[in-house]
Amino acid sequence: MTLDPKHLGQVQALVTTPPPSVQDRQLPLRGQYRDTPDAAWVFDHAYTSDAQIPAKHPLHGHVICGEGFPVNIPVSVHKAVGGESDFPCPGELLAAALASCLDTAIRMVANIKGIELKHLQVDVSLGADVRGALMTGENVPVGFQSANMKVEIEALDDLPEAHLRALVAAAERSCVILQTLRAPPSVDVEFCKAPLEDKNRQSSRFYRR
Repeated sequence: MTLDPKHLGQVQALVTTPPPSVQDRQLPLRGQYRDTPDAAWVFDHAYTSDAQIPAKHPLHGHVICGEGFPVNIPVSVHKAVGGESDFPCPGELLAAALASCLDTAIRMVANIKGIELKHLQVDVSLGADVRGALMTGENVPVGFQSANMKVEIEALDDLPEAHLRALVAAAERSCVILQTLRAPPSVDVEFCKAPLEDKNRQSSRFYRR
């Protein structure tokens, strides 16, 4: 799989030799957040749109995420519950969020520790008994009941396995998605009968603390 050229171009524009120092980039932020804790609050967001896929169509959707270079993602209902599985399903997007969060956490911790990585791949598998979603299994919960992750990692220098395990463990502790799944927050759902003024732009209420 390859990246969209414009996305790859953005990444390559930030790639330098030697790589940027995460420690140098984070040091002023640590000071700022220590002095002004409220400045540390960030809000990641995504929203769906029915501009191209009508809301009456039951098997597909369209979600948009990202700020600088927003990404449009077609979404499919999983075939296990009557969908097509031709595009990513929401569960796969959750797996992608978990995999990418740990991947980037490992990259950053390795940079801080002065470890140059030669190979990194994070695989995520989420398992669900879909009888819960279909309301056909007695006492079967709705949601994923298993989650497994595998990290393939190799450093440019022949580091001992214990050092690599410590690196991954440190990254786990700072992985936002992983820690959120391990200790989930309460989720509020707001009902809005009236359509939003602009369906192609997320409501500003999601940006407020």
